[in-house]
Amino acid sequence: MAKYVYSARPATGGEIKSGELEVKSKEEVQAFLHRQKMIPVSIREKEQGISLTIGTGIRTRDIVIFTRQFATMINSGLPLVQSLDILAEQTENQHLRKVIQAVLYDVESGHTLADAMGKHPKVFTELYVNMVAAGEAGGILDTILLRLATFLEKNDALIRKIKGAMIYPAVIFSVAALAVVILLIVVIPTFQNMFETAGVALPMPTQIVIWMSAFLKSYWWACAAAIIAGAFAIRQIYGTDGGKLTIDRMLLTLPIFGDLQRKAAVARFTRTLGTLVSSGVSILEGLEITAKTAGNRVIHDAVMGSRASIAGGETIAGPLKESGVFPPMVVQMINVGEQTGGLDEMLTKIADFYDEEVDAAVEALLSAMEPIMIVVLGVIVGGMIVAMYLPIFDMINAVA
Repeated sequence: MAKYVYSARPATGGEIKSGELEVKSKEEVQAFLHRQKMIPVSIREKEQGISLTIGTGIRTRDIVIFTRQFATMINSGLPLVQSLDILAEQTENQHLRKVIQAVLYDVESGHTLADAMGKHPKVFTELYVNMVAAGEAGGILDTILLRLATFLEKNDALIRKIKGAMIYPAVIFSVAALAVVILLIVVIPTFQNMFETAGVALPMPTQIVIWMSAFLKSYWWACAAAIIAGAFAIRQIYGTDGGKLTIDRMLLTLPIFGDLQRKAAVARFTRTLGTLVSSGVSILEGLEITAKTAGNRVIHDAVMGSRASIAGGETIAGPLKESGVFPPMVVQMINVGEQTGGLDEMLTKIADFYDEEVDAAVEALLSAMEPIMIVVLGVIVGGMIVAMYLPIFDMINAVA
């Protein structure tokens, strides 16, 4: 037995009605509707378990393509239900197809598009749902969807830039750590046996390296446990409000990387808020949604402070300035935007500017990381090699 959802119109005319049946085949649903003197509009097998659990395997690019195609269809005059039906059939991503089918069923059942999408928060974010709701209320759904697609593309590009900047140093340091472990476990013991056979006195640097090798060979499990416990502890601390605020504030103060984080946060904040405000979402709701997507607790608190300020009849710019996170230029431009009534345009200009600033910051980070990594690797690996060769030099001098 399988569950089928259907929508059908009475043969005598009237509104479309929806429902579901648990039967063996689609033909049995058609027979049931025939007995009820109803004309089938759509019949499909109900997807199981697709409400709040789907999202894995759906890329931002898939959502962008869906959004742009949806906007084009709505702009061309196609009905909402027909547009969703076409998109469900032509979408290649199986997970997204199931979500679209679920949204289609809810819309046919009388829900608004925003409510139907809101049932799938892992696919359609709160920002996405609120903008769709504003588009439905204002009768400009196609325009809102195009803005959403542009926003998602630019936001995804920003995230990829940040990840790209982190991958290179992470790979280098991982390889370096692996090289050090191999040296300590495999290479150093060979030198140690040779020195013990020769009976030479070992200088302090060599003794330290040999001690590190012996410790790692004997207590590797303790080292691994300490790393896992440390990572778990940091994760637990970051899960608390105070811990998250402390760590995020510390990250913003780091040289080079902190500057990159700040610029990326400003770009994300201004573009998100600008897109929401220009789409008709209220400023209070827009600030709340923007705070949730900030990605940094310090930025979150500053934005929520602005929301409280607006609710009290004040301006956005004041709390942003007091936070010390947002550059003076950004605060002044937002202040001008509020006074002139062109806040959405001003926010978009700031976002475009800081997108370029993020590019420059990524290049600066990569340029700075190269010499730093070379120096660190040289000191660690080179220092270990020199420490092991010091006794050999003493042996050569003794023979000479």
